[in-house]
Amino acid sequence: MDNRFCRVFKFSAGQCRKKSFFSHCICESNFPGGGGYMESKRDRETFISLYEKIYGDLYRFAFYTLKNRQDAEDAVQDTVVDAYGSFGKLRSLESFRGWIFKILSNKCRRRLKEYLIKPMELPSDLKTEEDMTEKIQVREAFWALSDEERLIVSMHVFAGYTGKEIARILHKKEGTIRSKESRALKKMAQMLEE
Repeated sequence: MDNRFCRVFKFSAGQCRKKSFFSHCICESNFPGGGGYMESKRDRETFISLYEKIYGDLYRFAFYTLKNRQDAEDAVQDTVVDAYGSFGKLRSLESFRGWIFKILSNKCRRRLKEYLIKPMELPSDLKTEEDMTEKIQVREAFWALSDEERLIVSMHVFAGYTGKEIARILHKKEGTIRSKESRALKKMAQMLEE
């Protein structure tokens, strides 16, 4: 087995399965058939190089969208597996960031739909301090937004995309994205004032 993937992330292939997703491992052993999806070693190295630049942004986006560490890790991991398997279909390397974030946003959207079905439980160690109250209120205001509004706000605020980039990723006009984001932020501000 080619340990290149594990070596990039500074641990051996044997440790790969023992580490959490935070170790950012794309070990070929995690893929069916030993990772035969890439055409060449160069493709694998290119994927690793592109992924290394954005893995933190992927996780932040998923975490702030889903508000659950395990679900965010799972969504990012599923995204990386799908992107790795489809990397040969990517037409332009400049599109990698938008392409992988589109995959991730679809994964997050599916998980958000699952959230509507399963009840959410509050943690037992919930603090009642004033700053915790404010954080809870901001989260509630965020969750009161529609799926699309949450996605747009998350992509801009947490992942750092511009309105133009979000429009390109979501296949919408830039003006539409800006107005939806503006309305979403105004909704949140109104809810927080109440």
